[in-house]
Amino acid sequence: MTERTLRLSGRILYLTEDPELLSRQLAGENLSYDPARSLVDNISTDEITPGWVCYYFDETLARFCLVGLRGGRIEKDAIKNGGFSVIVSGRSKGCGSSRETAPYSELTAGVKLVIARSIEKIYGQNCQNIGLYTSCDFSLLERIERGEEIPISELSAGLDAISRQIVEEGGLFAYNQKRMAGEISPPAVGTAPRPMTLCEKIIAAHAVVDAQSGQLGTAAVRPGDALFVRTDVRFSHEYVTPMADSLFRAGFGPEARVTEPESVFAFRDHLTFLDLVMPEAHRKMGLKEQAASLKTVQERFTERQGVRLYGEVERDGRTVGSEAICHNLVIEQLALPGQIVAGTDSHTCMAGALGCFAFGVGSTDMANAWFTRDVRVKVPESVRFVLRGELRPGVCAKDVMLHILSMEHFKSGRGIGQVLEFAGPGVAGLSLDERSTLTNMAVEAGSFTGIIEADERVVDYLVQVRGLAPEAIRSRIVRADPDADYADSYEIELGSVVPMVATPGDPRNGVPLAQLEQQCGGDVAIQIAYGGSCTGGKKADMDMYAAVLSRALERGQRVADGVQLYIQFGSQHIRSYAQERGYIDVFERVGATLVDPSCGACIRAGPGVSQSASEVTVSAINRNFPGRSGPGQVYLASPLVVAASAIAGKIVGPDFVVPS
Repeated sequence: MTERTLRLSGRILYLTEDPELLSRQLAGENLSYDPARSLVDNISTDEITPGWVCYYFDETLARFCLVGLRGGRIEKDAIKNGGFSVIVSGRSKGCGSSRETAPYSELTAGVKLVIARSIEKIYGQNCQNIGLYTSCDFSLLERIERGEEIPISELSAGLDAISRQIVEEGGLFAYNQKRMAGEISPPAVGTAPRPMTLCEKIIAAHAVVDAQSGQLGTAAVRPGDALFVRTDVRFSHEYVTPMADSLFRAGFGPEARVTEPESVFAFRDHLTFLDLVMPEAHRKMGLKEQAASLKTVQERFTERQGVRLYGEVERDGRTVGSEAICHNLVIEQLALPGQIVAGTDSHTCMAGALGCFAFGVGSTDMANAWFTRDVRVKVPESVRFVLRGELRPGVCAKDVMLHILSMEHFKSGRGIGQVLEFAGPGVAGLSLDERSTLTNMAVEAGSFTGIIEADERVVDYLVQVRGLAPEAIRSRIVRADPDADYADSYEIELGSVVPMVATPGDPRNGVPLAQLEQQCGGDVAIQIAYGGSCTGGKKADMDMYAAVLSRALERGQRVADGVQLYIQFGSQHIRSYAQERGYIDVFERVGATLVDPSCGACIRAGPGVSQSASEVTVSAINRNFPGRSGPGQVYLASPLVVAASAIAGKIVGPDFVVPS
């Protein structure tokens, strides 16, 4: 049998740190491979397809490929019309959101191969699913320049068995059509019984042994094993549902039905307040109507398939936001310990705070899961973080995560694709909301997910919030074996963690707040303070905003002149909590602008976004990649720092308002 090869007749685009050199390539100049050439690192999916580009979900995406790349040199149609078949960049290509629009825009623009120093997990899997080849082998470039055809086996080398089959079949749908028909089977998992980590035990219990019979469960798994796992909860939101629906009908037929729709959920939560901040230039492009179509397409899908839709809430004849941000509601109402939760959003990992294996997938994976109920997994390595002691006053879980993300383990890229398992007496002392901050932000390191073993605090929460029977919850709890193997293990003394700030560009840019002035050459004045999103809009976060702002009121202080403070709730339930405790009165009296539940400014789709590159924001959201929340500079910090900074007019610690 003749080996399949990839012939690349188009041009090679090097995403260089030199903007002039990038512009010259876009104008027609071809470069030869130079190993000394500096390439852009950490290109996020927000830069490949900015939020507004994701209002499209078809081949129109090709026109906007990479228009959000830092520096602003790539314009509409530049990649599509440039004749590029290879795109080359530095480390951590595809970090950030799980949006499959990013690789799809590259593929439809004519790109066939992406080469980077390292490829982020979700982005890489999305590329495999749609037939866009990836490689970290830079030696290919000189061969491509010579006109050599590249064997597909070289591009699939090093992948797990299932990923290799998917690449060689040309994508996930082609592979799964054969798998479900019994024409192809993933290799059986033959790992002998062994001590397992928390995620490994959940994966082993959900392993699909036989796709036809539905047999589940295998004795054990180890890192590197490739398999399909049966999901318990599948969810999507309006940014992704339309594309997944289109792929679903194309792959399984126009009359295809979602399997077990009672375990499938959809959310109208990302673009609820987009109209309030959409620039006039985007309106003139017809993007208001295009974005509105996402809601309509999702509604039709859920009606047709009998899927539960968590939509907008009307009160007194007006929309008062979404029912909830999907991640907050998944914890409040859907996920349970020991389950597998797959969602079309990278921050699906937030639900790991309940002791479940929760992770983000792309549109193709979700479309497949609607039909098969399963998703593919390469068993990841786990890294164990043992937290000890107690947090000092003015420090919270956000500071712990910014401290962890600033470690060399993650800055070097070693954390890509790993599970962060949090354990120890320090975790036991944290509230569920604070634990959710740890698991939510695990993905900011390029990691697979975050997870925390469920305990009596989780049991009490599920009894109180959902009315579940305690013993039924306890029976679901999965615990890591005490002698399980971990890729690395770190001990964090919580008492040594100080208030942290991540400087603009990457959540891994964490520095102690006390060093910020020295690093930035003086005070960091702000124009926006934003408290909200799934990460910063929980009950515990409301407690923190209120603690600082109520003290400010007692001292006769309000939000500083020239600063806008936004506080946004993660769900209607959280808003009611703030109302009942008098927080909303405090927030309004201090001069904050309240925003009803929705995603919003975190994805440049609601009040709180910056309007110019000169604006500076201090934010409680989870990521600050370029362009994520507008053109301005975004510093990440805890809810305590955000509230205190709003009063001070510059980035300060909470002791500015509440002395320690």
